[in-house]
Amino acid sequence: MTSPVPSPVADTGDPLVVAADAENAAIFTYGVITAFVTAARRRMVGDYAAEHRARRDEIDRAITAAGGTSPLAAAGYTLPVQVTDPETAARAALAAEIDCTTAYRALLEQADDEAGRRIGVDGLSDCAVRAATWRALLQETPVTVAFPGSPVSG
Repeated sequence: MTSPVPSPVADTGDPLVVAADAENAAIFTYGVITAFVTAARRRMVGDYAAEHRARRDEIDRAITAAGGTSPLAAAGYTLPVQVTDPETAARAALAAEIDCTTAYRALLEQADDEAGRRIGVDGLSDCAVRAATWRALLQETPVTVAFPGSPVSG
């Protein structure tokens, strides 16, 4: 699990805020791993980081539209593994995607409007696909999980 150091956001219980914070952590993770992935993977990492930024911006707009305040990104995050090479970079990216699927699943379960559910479904789907890509690169099986974001599957 990627965690902020220190956390700029108290646990508000708002699933949109939790999803935004998960996206901020993923963006940070992708920034770190860029230095450690192979040249062949660098474009993919850049694309994935851009996708996380776009999703975070979408969530920020939804929070603002609901009258809330978007969370600020932490100055730094503690990664679940020490990133020292392409394999540990892939493991950190996979952990970030799993953290995001967990946040989006919670959002999907708790959303009380169509817009929130759409953000949850789209975010969960996108993160699950990226997680499957990282699992495949790490040669983990199964590559996909039955219930992305659930405590049972990760």
